[in-house]
Order: sequence, then C-alpha cells, then structure tokens
Amino acid sequence: MYKQYKQSILNKMQLWAILVTVTLSSCSIVTPNQRPEQLAVNSGMKKTIFLANGFALTAYSRTTDKTQPISIYIEGDGMAWLSRYQLSRDPTPKTATGLQLALLDSAENVVYLARPCQFNDFDQMPCDSSYWSDQRFSEKVIDAMNQELDPFVNKEQRQRVNLIGYSGGAAVAVLLAARRHDIQSLRTIAGNLDHAYLNQHHRVNAMPESLNAIDVAYKIRDIPQLHFTGTQDKVVPSDIALRFIDKQSNSHCSTIFKVAASHQDGWAEQWQQLLKMPVPCAD
Repeated sequence: MYKQYKQSILNKMQLWAILVTVTLSSCSIVTPNQRPEQLAVNSGMKKTIFLANGFALTAYSRTTDKTQPISIYIEGDGMAWLSRYQLSRDPTPKTATGLQLALLDSAENVVYLARPCQFNDFDQMPCDSSYWSDQRFSEKVIDAMNQELDPFVNKEQRQRVNLIGYSGGAAVAVLLAARRHDIQSLRTIAGNLDHAYLNQHHRVNAMPESLNAIDVAYKIRDIPQLHFTGTQDKVVPSDIALRFIDKQSNSHCSTIFKVAASHQDGWAEQWQQLLKMPVPCAD
C-alpha cells in the first residue's frame, strides 16, 4: 500500500563560459519557436546563454532581491518526439509549460532553465538527439544544469533555492536536489519521477544511460516537497508520484496533491493558487 505523506554546493563554480547576457527587445518578431521567448520578453525577463559540458543552455531570469529565496523552474522534455517512433529534430517546446508557470510566479527572484538543446541554434551549436531521448537525464546533462544553476544563487547570502520541475524537468529537479545543500523546497508538476517504470508503462525503450529520480528519493526525503499530479494526465499517471513517495520510507515532508489537469492543460490557470499551498516541513 503506497503512502501519500512522505539537501554540496560546489566549492567552486564549474561554469565553462558565459556566452552572452542580453535584455530582450519587446519588438522581437515572433515565429512559432520564438513564442515562449516572447512571453519572457513581455515580462521583462533577461536571457542568458551558458556553455556547460558542451551544451548551450538557455535561461531567463528576473531577480530583484538576492537576500530572498530564488525560485528555479525547469522545463519539461519539450518537443522530444514527433510520434511514438520518430524523434524530433528540435526539442524546443512549442508552449513551454515550465516557462508559463515561471512567468506566473510573483516571487522576488525567478529563474527559468530550459533543458539541453532547447532554444538551441543548431547551426552554431550542434546538439546530439540522444540528449533529448535516451540520455536526457544522464550524468552529463544533470551536471551541466547544476553548473547553469550555480551563478544565479548568491552564496555569500546563503540564498535558498526553491526548485520547481515540470514533467521531465521534475526528474532533473529531484536529481539536482540530491546533490545540493541549498534547497529550501521542491515542487513537481506532472513529474516523471521514475522513467524506468513510466517507459515500461508506455511500452517504449528503456533509458539505461539516464539517472532515475526515484533512485535518490530517499536521499531527499527531508526536503519539503509538494508533488502535483493531474487527474486527467494520460502521459504521467499519478502512481508515479506514489511510487516516489513510497521510496522515501514514510517521510512526513512530502505530499501529493491531485489537480484537475491533463499533462499540459490546466496548470497555468491554477498555478498561482497552487503556489499558495503550504509545503510540509517548510519553515
């Protein structure tokens, strides 16, 4: 019977290079792939592109008070597949649910992290499709995203981090939380918290070269957590979150909350209210 109630910052930043930091112009031309970026433009977020582990990683940020906690949103898998058997040539999300949710967050400090190869200029920076398929949660990917996160955190102020991951971004959030000591809370939305089980459920290929979030569930059991699942979600069923919580062995700091939503639809409309929900064990 499953149970529903269940934090080293790197000493030196491993970031290879900051390529460019730009404030986006509100007069940008909108193409289908730029639509999520236009949302960030309109909200005054700043775009930063990082190089880490050979990836060009895109982030959007709005920070006003580095003494306050910072909310880090991590995007889902995006347009990884065109069909059950055909990989996409570009995993950039068309609607970018993770970004939509970040833009709805009124916290003083909000950062959105796209996944490797998303919003990527493939002519300037080729990106292998394995990093949005079977290696999407590999050690190389998780380490790169950990490097990308570091510059946004004010270590001198011991700034605390609230991680929010959507879909596959939830797995990334969990894997980051397991290797950091500055995590204040974790929220997952329609989270793929056990890709081995989920891929078996959908009868698709396993991902042996990817780390699995459920394998570090116990390690983060004392971090305050809220796991949101959609009652109409046919991509990531709610028992994934149940299995994850059960692996934490009766942790009282984790809660699952079911939301009237599908895998993509319904989250943005309810997110500001969901953000108000108290996280168990939080100060």
